[in-house]
Amino acid sequence: MSFNQQHFHWADYLVLLAMLVFSAGIGIYFRFTGGKQKTTEEYLLGDRNQKVLPVAISLMASFLSAIAILGTSAEMYMFGTQYLVVNLSYIICTPIACYLYIPVFFKLQATSAYEYLERRFGRTTRTAASFMYSFQVMVYTGVILYTPAMTLQVLTGLSVELSILLVGLVCVFYSTIGGIKAVIVTDVFQALLMFAAVFCIIISGMKAKGSVGNIWSIAQERGRIEFFNFSPDLTIRHTFWSLMCGGGLTFLSQFAVNQTQVQRYMTMKDVESAKKALWISTPFVVVFYAITGFAGLSIFAAYSDCDPITSGRIKLRDELVPLFVVESLGEYPGLAGLFVAGIFSAALSSVSATTNSLAAVTVEDYIKPLYM
Repeated sequence: MSFNQQHFHWADYLVLLAMLVFSAGIGIYFRFTGGKQKTTEEYLLGDRNQKVLPVAISLMASFLSAIAILGTSAEMYMFGTQYLVVNLSYIICTPIACYLYIPVFFKLQATSAYEYLERRFGRTTRTAASFMYSFQVMVYTGVILYTPAMTLQVLTGLSVELSILLVGLVCVFYSTIGGIKAVIVTDVFQALLMFAAVFCIIISGMKAKGSVGNIWSIAQERGRIEFFNFSPDLTIRHTFWSLMCGGGLTFLSQFAVNQTQVQRYMTMKDVESAKKALWISTPFVVVFYAITGFAGLSIFAAYSDCDPITSGRIKLRDELVPLFVVESLGEYPGLAGLFVAGIFSAALSSVSATTNSLAAVTVEDYIKPLYM
């Protein structure tokens, strides 16, 4: 693959650098304010007095990653809108997480979500579950970091290894010195950039093909609009049933019992505040997937007469969004940088969340038991 990398202007580098510096600065701020991260309660749980809206946005940002932006857009381009039905499962499962799971963790007042397993099934079960979570986090983090690194390589020629190192260092820096307070605040900042990145794609698509109606009409004419395929055929890529079942289980595994999200609930002063945070977070997730889906349709409309994959300009569907950014935003200094900053923000929010949670389970599940 060879894109014209001259489209990445110095202003784009400046926008990306500003995002990284600001994120690091938030960590420094929380290191030297409040309790200065000197207690486990403050470092891992934010003194249990965090506000509802920032935590709600943090729940969303830590759930979504750069994969959501690039992958969902490519999914709409290649296969259509059926995948967006997964949002219905999120809405249906929100009250299940709120009223069946969150109260259990508040009753325990646990830092580690796996403390429940020890009380119910014994120490061995808790350790095994915690170990599996730790392993999953390490693998998942690698995937999350690769996605924005690939995008930056496409746009600038910067090596994937260097991009991963840069993002990893910034993320570990502010997560380590600022604790979960810094992670939550940076999540809010980075969530704004994530939405900005998606709107960059949509606006560029509208510039190429006109109104929202035109984009929708092109997608509909080419068979990309489908929402309620009720077929029981298990060989079909997406159906209403597979998305409801798979999406519901995914949502509950993340928002009901996952350490990353449970730890955010426990930063709240009471169970009602935690429930409010999740109720607010779910619409943010749904809206983000919806606009990301439309971004994919915008790219489809822009390339409706000349598919870059069949023409051989790119080989992988993961390269669709970077190609579109190069060709549509490159002439506007700073916009390509804003898009990349949004992609990196999505990665940072997910990685910082898992890093902080991994610290929590390491202390609570591995270290503390050695001294008890």
